[in-house]
Amino acid sequence: MLRRQPPSSLPRLWLFTDERVEEAHLLRAIARLPRGAGVVFRHYGLEREARRDLFDKVVTLARRHGLLLLAAGDVPGRGAHGVHRPAHAATRRKVLLGLVSAAVHDMRQLAAAYRAGADIVFISPVFPTRSHPGGQTLGPMHFATLTRRARCPVIALGGMTPARFRRLKPLGAHGWAAIDALC
Repeated sequence: MLRRQPPSSLPRLWLFTDERVEEAHLLRAIARLPRGAGVVFRHYGLEREARRDLFDKVVTLARRHGLLLLAAGDVPGRGAHGVHRPAHAATRRKVLLGLVSAAVHDMRQLAAAYRAGADIVFISPVFPTRSHPGGQTLGPMHFATLTRRARCPVIALGGMTPARFRRLKPLGAHGWAAIDALC
Protein backbone atom coordinates (compact mmCIF):
# COMPACT_ATOMS: atom_id res chain seq x y z
CA MET A 1 0.00 0.00 0.00
CA LEU A 2 1.05 3.56 -0.58
CA ARG A 3 1.19 6.40 1.91
CA ARG A 4 -1.93 8.38 2.75
CA GLN A 5 -3.27 10.75 0.09
CA PRO A 6 -3.57 14.39 1.16
CA PRO A 7 -7.22 15.52 1.04
CA SER A 8 -6.57 18.05 -1.75
CA SER A 9 -5.60 15.23 -4.11
CA LEU A 10 -8.58 12.98 -3.43
CA PRO A 11 -10.55 12.10 -6.55
CA ARG A 12 -13.85 13.82 -7.17
CA LEU A 13 -15.07 10.96 -9.40
CA TRP A 14 -15.28 7.33 -8.22
CA LEU A 15 -16.48 4.10 -9.79
CA PHE A 16 -17.72 1.28 -7.54
CA THR A 17 -17.39 -2.22 -8.95
CA ASP A 18 -20.47 -4.41 -8.85
CA GLU A 19 -21.27 -8.01 -9.79
CA ARG A 20 -24.19 -6.84 -11.92
CA VAL A 21 -21.74 -5.42 -14.45
CA GLU A 22 -20.17 -7.91 -16.87
CA GLU A 23 -16.38 -8.10 -16.38
CA ALA A 24 -15.44 -6.91 -19.87
CA HIS A 25 -17.84 -3.97 -19.58
CA LEU A 26 -16.46 -3.08 -16.13
CA LEU A 27 -12.85 -3.14 -17.35
CA ARG A 28 -13.75 -0.88 -20.30
CA ALA A 29 -15.49 1.54 -17.91
CA ILE A 30 -12.42 1.66 -15.66
CA ALA A 31 -10.16 2.31 -18.66
CA ARG A 32 -12.41 5.25 -19.68
CA LEU A 33 -12.14 7.00 -16.30
CA PRO A 34 -10.15 10.23 -16.36
CA ARG A 35 -6.66 10.19 -14.84
CA GLY A 36 -6.92 10.90 -11.11
CA ALA A 37 -10.36 9.30 -10.67
CA GLY A 38 -10.91 6.56 -8.08
CA VAL A 39 -12.13 2.97 -8.10
CA VAL A 40 -13.58 1.08 -5.14
CA PHE A 41 -13.21 -2.64 -5.79
CA ARG A 42 -15.97 -4.67 -4.10
CA HIS A 43 -17.29 -7.78 -5.91
CA TYR A 44 -18.07 -9.43 -2.55
CA GLY A 45 -20.08 -12.23 -4.17
CA LEU A 46 -17.31 -13.70 -6.29
CA GLU A 47 -15.49 -16.84 -5.21
CA ARG A 48 -12.12 -15.91 -3.67
CA GLU A 49 -9.88 -16.95 -6.57
CA ALA A 50 -12.10 -15.31 -9.22
CA ARG A 51 -12.26 -12.17 -7.06
CA ARG A 52 -8.47 -12.09 -6.76
CA ASP A 53 -8.06 -12.53 -10.54
CA LEU A 54 -10.45 -9.67 -11.28
CA PHE A 55 -8.77 -7.51 -8.65
CA ASP A 56 -5.39 -8.08 -10.32
CA LYS A 57 -6.85 -6.90 -13.65
CA VAL A 58 -8.27 -3.79 -11.98
CA VAL A 59 -4.89 -3.07 -10.31
CA THR A 60 -3.19 -3.21 -13.72
CA LEU A 61 -5.73 -0.81 -15.25
CA ALA A 62 -5.57 1.55 -12.27
CA ARG A 63 -1.80 1.80 -12.56
CA ARG A 64 -1.89 2.25 -16.32
CA HIS A 65 -4.54 5.00 -16.18
CA GLY A 66 -3.41 6.85 -13.04
CA LEU A 67 -6.39 5.90 -10.88
CA LEU A 68 -6.65 5.68 -7.09
CA LEU A 69 -7.74 2.17 -6.05
CA LEU A 70 -9.37 1.13 -2.78
CA ALA A 71 -9.98 -2.55 -1.95
CA ALA A 72 -12.97 -3.67 0.07
CA GLY A 73 -13.45 -6.90 1.94
CA ASP A 74 -10.93 -9.70 2.14
CA VAL A 75 -9.02 -8.97 -1.09
CA PRO A 76 -5.36 -8.59 -0.18
CA GLY A 77 -4.58 -4.91 -0.66
CA ARG A 78 -1.40 -5.44 -2.69
CA GLY A 79 -1.62 -2.86 -5.43
CA ALA A 80 -4.34 -0.80 -3.74
CA HIS A 81 -3.86 2.69 -2.31
CA GLY A 82 -6.03 1.88 0.69
CA VAL A 83 -9.12 0.12 1.95
CA HIS A 84 -12.85 0.69 1.76
CA ARG A 85 -14.91 -0.38 4.73
CA PRO A 86 -18.56 -1.22 4.18
CA ALA A 87 -20.92 0.23 6.79
CA HIS A 88 -21.07 -3.05 8.76
CA ALA A 89 -17.25 -3.12 9.05
CA ALA A 90 -16.55 0.57 9.66
CA THR A 91 -15.79 0.05 13.33
CA ARG A 92 -12.54 -1.82 12.66
CA ARG A 93 -9.38 -0.01 13.68
CA LYS A 94 -7.43 2.22 11.35
CA VAL A 95 -4.87 0.71 9.00
CA LEU A 96 -1.33 1.99 9.24
CA LEU A 97 -0.74 2.80 5.59
CA GLY A 98 -3.07 3.88 2.85
CA LEU A 99 -6.31 5.72 2.54
CA VAL A 100 -9.29 4.52 4.58
CA SER A 101 -12.79 5.10 3.27
CA ALA A 102 -16.09 4.08 4.82
CA ALA A 103 -19.65 3.64 3.65
CA VAL A 104 -22.07 5.82 5.63
CA HIS A 105 -25.86 5.71 5.59
CA ASP A 106 -26.72 7.58 8.79
CA MET A 107 -25.32 9.62 11.69
CA ARG A 108 -24.40 6.55 13.75
CA GLN A 109 -22.33 5.14 10.90
CA LEU A 110 -20.68 8.53 10.35
CA ALA A 111 -19.51 8.49 13.98
CA ALA A 112 -18.30 4.88 13.61
CA ALA A 113 -16.36 5.85 10.48
CA TYR A 114 -14.47 8.51 12.43
CA ARG A 115 -13.69 6.12 15.26
CA ALA A 116 -12.28 3.70 12.67
CA GLY A 117 -10.06 6.42 11.19
CA ALA A 118 -11.84 7.09 7.90
CA ASP A 119 -10.14 9.67 5.70
CA ILE A 120 -13.10 9.89 3.33
CA VAL A 121 -16.75 8.79 3.54
CA PHE A 122 -19.16 7.67 0.85
CA ILE A 123 -22.61 8.82 1.95
CA SER A 124 -25.44 6.88 0.32
CA PRO A 125 -27.89 6.27 -1.14
CA VAL A 126 -28.65 9.87 -2.00
CA PHE A 127 -31.04 9.04 -4.86
CA PRO A 128 -32.80 5.84 -6.03
CA THR A 129 -30.47 3.27 -7.56
CA ARG A 130 -30.80 0.24 -9.81
CA SER A 131 -28.53 -1.70 -7.46
CA HIS A 132 -31.03 -1.29 -4.58
CA PRO A 133 -34.45 -0.99 -6.25
CA GLY A 134 -37.13 0.33 -3.93
CA GLY A 135 -34.59 1.08 -1.20
CA GLN A 136 -34.95 4.10 1.04
CA THR A 137 -32.89 7.12 -0.05
CA LEU A 138 -31.46 10.06 1.87
CA GLY A 139 -32.39 12.81 -0.55
CA PRO A 140 -30.43 16.05 -0.86
CA MET A 141 -31.49 17.56 2.48
CA HIS A 142 -30.61 14.55 4.64
CA PHE A 143 -27.38 14.22 2.65
CA ALA A 144 -26.61 17.86 3.50
CA THR A 145 -27.28 17.22 7.21
CA LEU A 146 -24.78 14.35 7.23
CA THR A 147 -22.27 16.32 5.18
CA ARG A 148 -22.37 19.26 7.63
CA ARG A 149 -21.33 16.85 10.40
CA ALA A 150 -18.55 15.29 8.36
CA ARG A 151 -14.97 16.03 9.37
CA CYS A 152 -13.47 14.61 6.19
CA PRO A 153 -14.27 14.77 2.47
CA VAL A 154 -17.67 13.38 1.50
CA ILE A 155 -18.45 11.53 -1.71
CA ALA A 156 -22.10 11.25 -2.78
CA LEU A 157 -23.18 7.77 -3.88
CA GLY A 158 -26.49 6.34 -5.03
CA GLY A 159 -28.22 7.29 -8.26
CA MET A 160 -25.54 9.86 -8.99
CA THR A 161 -24.93 11.61 -12.31
CA PRO A 162 -22.85 14.67 -13.20
CA ALA A 163 -25.97 16.87 -12.98
CA ARG A 164 -26.87 15.52 -9.54
CA PHE A 165 -23.31 16.10 -8.35
CA ARG A 166 -23.55 19.75 -9.44
CA ARG A 167 -26.70 19.96 -7.31
CA LEU A 168 -24.98 18.41 -4.26
CA LYS A 169 -21.64 20.20 -4.49
CA PRO A 170 -22.98 23.36 -2.77
CA LEU A 171 -24.29 21.05 0.00
CA GLY A 172 -20.77 19.85 0.77
CA ALA A 173 -20.07 16.99 -1.64
CA HIS A 174 -16.36 16.76 -2.47
CA GLY A 175 -17.15 14.33 -5.28
CA TRP A 176 -19.49 11.66 -6.55
CA ALA A 177 -19.44 7.93 -7.14
CA ALA A 178 -21.50 5.65 -9.31
CA ILE A 179 -21.89 2.26 -10.86
CA ASP A 180 -24.50 2.60 -13.61
CA ALA A 181 -23.69 6.17 -14.64
CA LEU A 182 -20.10 5.13 -15.38
CA CYS A 183 -20.50 1.57 -16.67
